[in-house]
Amino acid sequence: MIPSVETCFQMMDRYGMLEHIKEHSIMVAGVAALIADGLLKAGSNICLRTTVAGALMHDIGKTLCLGNGKDHAAEGGRICRRHAFDEIEPLVAEHVILRSFDPEGACTEREIVYYADKRVNHNRVVSLRERLEYLLETYGGGLEWRRRAIRNNFRQCVEVEHKLFRRLPFGPESVQERVFEGLPHRIPLDWGSGTRSDSGRAG
Repeated sequence: MIPSVETCFQMMDRYGMLEHIKEHSIMVAGVAALIADGLLKAGSNICLRTTVAGALMHDIGKTLCLGNGKDHAAEGGRICRRHAFDEIEPLVAEHVILRSFDPEGACTEREIVYYADKRVNHNRVVSLRERLEYLLETYGGGLEWRRRAIRNNFRQCVEVEHKLFRRLPFGPESVQERVFEGLPHRIPLDWGSGTRSDSGRAG
């Protein structure tokens, strides 16, 4: 099942999502919706509902994992499975690190949410370089192996960026100015819950 926008916000409250994480998730959803909508118009087979719900829910496990060292992406995946949100489970579970990536394959909702998360610092749209610098400073902890892992992940994210934007009529540098344009169309609040086969595609 794909949770509605309303259900996503209810889940945020149910799992005690902190306000700044909620604000971050909303902005990630805005970026993800912009990219998904553009890909849909370019002919890609993307489900906008799945993308938006996955983006809103991508950090659903984060508050539960603060201070205990647990993997918040894995915890988020477990929460999705618990509530039968099977369509968005991979998007949530892989928003930090993609388990697989085909640079020549079709664009996927997983890749969109993974990339959108890397474009948002707190509730502000930034470049990949800015986000990388923030993560190195915040999570690198002076440990070279950890910093290397973060850099390697961002090298893949650059590949994802190239894959997504070579199909779009705008570049990554214009995401910040475009993210709020037409947002009510891309994330209509009256979407109900449904399955992937429901009319969750833009048009």
